[in-house]
Amino acid sequence: MEAAIQEIARLTGTTSRTLRHYDAIGLLTPSRTAPGGTRWYDDDSLVRLQRILLLRDLGLGLPDIARVLDSEHDETAALRRHLDWLRTEQHRLDRRIAAVEATLTAREKGRPIMADEMFDGFDHTQHKDEVTQRWGAEAYATGDTWWRGMSQEERTAWKAATAALASEWAAAASAGHDPAGELAQDLARRHVAWLGSIPGTPGYGGPPVRDYVLGLGDMYVADERFSENYGGVDGATFVRDALHEYAARHL
Repeated sequence: MEAAIQEIARLTGTTSRTLRHYDAIGLLTPSRTAPGGTRWYDDDSLVRLQRILLLRDLGLGLPDIARVLDSEHDETAALRRHLDWLRTEQHRLDRRIAAVEATLTAREKGRPIMADEMFDGFDHTQHKDEVTQRWGAEAYATGDTWWRGMSQEERTAWKAATAALASEWAAAASAGHDPAGELAQDLARRHVAWLGSIPGTPGYGGPPVRDYVLGLGDMYVADERFSENYGGVDGATFVRDALHEYAARHL
């Protein structure tokens, strides 16, 4: 199958100019260009474009999208991670839709509003008890204040950066990189910097404390809620080993 640039622009809701720009920066190369200059896209190009649009919807900029795509050589695994993320978002949105519908029904029929239904799907505090137990009530309160103080755009950007980092970790693990190698250690450096950017965490504003990094690495493997972010236990084990190596060298 091949489709011309104009058809792809129509189907995706983008513009031919945008697609030509993607070609110019090496992000999306058409499968061929006709003598008249029309760009044509085959199945492989269309799958890559789908991944570009998914990552763009996460809030990633074009340089970050290019880095993620270049690091993820297992296309099928990458698409499965995208699908898992979309299903999670779908579930969250379904809960929010049901919550708003319940509020409307209550208002229209004069029924009392049930708070537990009204805010289903909106809660970001589901890990409150766990965070408080591990690092104290002050740590949770500080992080909670930081999160609530963000604009929606800032939250979206932060989530996108987090998702991109997790995706690069999973890609490096599936590609068989050495946890002590240059690529994994650069990811570990970025991960530690990301941890240090979160208010309320040990070492906020500077390098996180060594035990904190080691403990998180171990938790990524032990807790499936975290390991699934890195492609499962094998991916999380790769992250843990890389973080342990980084901590031994730098923390």
